[in-house]
Amino acid sequence: MPHRALIVIDVQNDYVTGDLPIEYPDVAVSLRNIGLAMDAARESGIPVVVVQNTAPPSAPIFAQGTPGWELHDAVRSRGWDHYIEKRLPSAFVGTGLAAWIAEHGIDTLVVAGYMTHNCDDTTIKHAFDAGLAVEFLSDASGSLGYENRVGRASAEEIHRVFCVVQQSRFAAVLTTEEWIRAVKSGAMPERDSIYGSNRRARQSRELRRSTMEV
Repeated sequence: MPHRALIVIDVQNDYVTGDLPIEYPDVAVSLRNIGLAMDAARESGIPVVVVQNTAPPSAPIFAQGTPGWELHDAVRSRGWDHYIEKRLPSAFVGTGLAAWIAEHGIDTLVVAGYMTHNCDDTTIKHAFDAGLAVEFLSDASGSLGYENRVGRASAEEIHRVFCVVQQSRFAAVLTTEEWIRAVKSGAMPERDSIYGSNRRARQSRELRRSTMEV
């Protein structure tokens, strides 16, 4: 059986009522699922790690001590077993998280929080490279849209693509409901590979092509 810890990343007011609002999935949905995951972890004896991102006072978002920097009540009201303050995307960098994980015999990191494509993704890959199994709660996380000189991508596109990539190697991607069922039943979440994911994509492409030719 996996020895899990649930890490809840940067669930702070700036993502909810501030100037960096999560767009997809709907932030009310992800906040609800974050709460459900934290409650389920507590009931199952899974330790909860809460992470808070801190920026300098001059920063437009997450400036330490501002209302937007504060943890959202969905997390703050529930409490945690371990708290981390970070200044970079990965929850491992400069925080002592790796030492805490080793001290508590954790072999599986369950990731929820914000954002799917930034701090979640970086933390997941850091954990994977460190030899940990990772589970990612896709509906207890979220993304927002981007536009820059390279192009434009919606929040839904970013979230969906990052989830597909995570499932291809780095994490077992589940909904919160699926994860809670797995915890209670002892079932192992499905994992995948780059080869398998690409093979299915090529087979689907070939099937569409042959169908069009007919």
